[in-house]
Amino acid sequence: MSKEYVEVSKCEMSKAVPPEPCIVVIFGVTGDLTHRELIPSLYALGCKNLIPRPFAIIGFARRDWDDEFFRTEMKNTMKKVTECGEKEWEHFANKLFYVKGDFNDNSEDSYNRLRNRIKELQDELSIPDNVLFHLATPPEDYSTIIDRLGKVSLSKSENGWRRMIIEKPFGRDEQSARKLDNDIHKVFDEEQIFRVDHYLAKETVQNMLVFRFGNSGFEPIWNRNYIENVQITVSEELGIGTRGNFYERTGILRDMVQNHLLQLLCLTAMEPPVNYDASLQVETVKVLDSIYEMNIETDCILGQYSEGEINGVGVPAYRDEKNVSKDSIIPTYAAFKIMIENWRWAGVPFFLRTGKRLKNKLAEVTIQFKQTPHLMFPGFKRDNLSRNVLTFRLQPDEGIIYTFMAKQPGAELKLRPVNFNFQYDTAFGISEPPSAYQWLLFDAMKGDQTLFPRGDWIYKSWSIIDPVIKKWESQPWLDLPNYASGSWGPDAADKLIKTVGCTWNIKE
Repeated sequence: MSKEYVEVSKCEMSKAVPPEPCIVVIFGVTGDLTHRELIPSLYALGCKNLIPRPFAIIGFARRDWDDEFFRTEMKNTMKKVTECGEKEWEHFANKLFYVKGDFNDNSEDSYNRLRNRIKELQDELSIPDNVLFHLATPPEDYSTIIDRLGKVSLSKSENGWRRMIIEKPFGRDEQSARKLDNDIHKVFDEEQIFRVDHYLAKETVQNMLVFRFGNSGFEPIWNRNYIENVQITVSEELGIGTRGNFYERTGILRDMVQNHLLQLLCLTAMEPPVNYDASLQVETVKVLDSIYEMNIETDCILGQYSEGEINGVGVPAYRDEKNVSKDSIIPTYAAFKIMIENWRWAGVPFFLRTGKRLKNKLAEVTIQFKQTPHLMFPGFKRDNLSRNVLTFRLQPDEGIIYTFMAKQPGAELKLRPVNFNFQYDTAFGISEPPSAYQWLLFDAMKGDQTLFPRGDWIYKSWSIIDPVIKKWESQPWLDLPNYASGSWGPDAADKLIKTVGCTWNIKE
């Protein structure tokens, strides 16, 4: 007797062709991003046979390191150096090189040393004239580094390519973002520029696109006729740690809302792109163009954490963190009600929230469908539990959950919500999804800009957030701190979503 169901089988990682040979130059290689993301991601690509061969990585920074110290430092800080064996690590480590230099070197000696080292490795390892630069430095160094690269003729090649990866935040507001873009375009062309938002490269975020556009059952109901509201939550248990100086200049609005949350909003709400290519970027910009002007004081909730407990351990208030002002008004929490004024979404509220020192680490997008117009079942109470809910869990426990109503076993007709649960790890036999940086670096080496925001998207996203920042910094309308560490944020955020008769999908 044959089985009447379809089972998702376990599978290996999909195969791909490695990028063409190149050299990757990491500016600020001694910093946290290189240790935590860049080198581990490049090494993981090597384990998957997705790294160029031949290939080299040059680290550029101020510290007095050499090649061997660089290699030892990277091995000591790698969490999974034995992912594919000591032999593979040794092979990878032999491709690591270091150039000591000053980003602000007006004499250009540092950049000339870098140029000479690139040429030496190209000749020694038979690597063509392809170079990918990655700015893993403080944002204030971006324009200087780019200017110096232009002056020593490292931004162009007649026999190969030059590309530049630029980390967020891309500017502090729309004006500074436009100025930075202007500085970049004096040296690099647009097709050479890769602006990072690592959320776009998350496996589970891309699965949102595949779920909606690769299956025929959901796109027809992906609109105001069937959807009650959309909720996007990105919460962290951690505080700011040692990043007090950075966070006092940035805050949650610049750090998370302007980029990650608005990108998730756009990917959820956009119209179907023509292809999985640059047309995806076109559609995300259209979403931002359709956002209705917010009433800042009623549609935006800001917050800052006080002391409390995380997993039973006491943690300090934001104002008691290192390098934070004792009367700081920097927000560590933000929630928004956003309306999109177009044919598909008119009248559907999108609720966004993100914060530090919240109850759980979580990132998810939740689609709450409207209730059925008529329930024929006797004694059934209409409430939020009777709604169909589709949740894209981006982290942790990555997967897709669909909640629907079913009959509870027994003599009486009783309904209860149950879940269809697709889990990434069990479905594909992979303990955890590859890091987003693996695919960002892989795509940049290939020259594929699909998952990198365009300049006009960044300008528009800043234009949406700038009024909130400016009003808050000039006339703060709340008393801080206003939520305890270990909670789900300010009570006002619950009141915000209750204006449409709903509650947050996660509230326990």
